[in-house]
Amino acid sequence: MKSSGRAVAEHRFEPERLAETLEFLKRTRSELRMLRKVRVSREWVRILDVNGDWFEVSGVGYGDADVIPILNAVNTPFNRDTIHEPINAEYKEFLTGRRYCWAADRVM
Repeated sequence: MKSSGRAVAEHRFEPERLAETLEFLKRTRSELRMLRKVRVSREWVRILDVNGDWFEVSGVGYGDADVIPILNAVNTPFNRDTIHEPINAEYKEFLTGRRYCWAADRVM
C-alpha cells in the first residue's frame, strides 16, 4: 500500500550502533507532525505522521532484537512475545500513542 506522503529522512541501521539510530529518531521526530502509525517489515521500520509523511530506518525489521528499543522510542504499543514472529504480509502495522502513565514510577 502506497502512502500519499513523502519520505522526510532515512537512516541505515547498524547493529553495533543502536544509540545512533535512537538519536536519529529523536532528531528527526520534530520534522513530522503528530505520529500516527509505525510499519515494520523484515528489512525496515517506517514511522508515519498524520499527513502520511514518514522517516525510515532500513536494515532492521521485526525479526531483529533491536527493533524493540526502536519501537519504544516512538511510543508504539506492541506485543513483545509476538513481535518477532514471521507473517505473510509485507509489514506489520501498529498505531502510535502509547503514553507513560503519570506517577507510574512513584512508590505509594
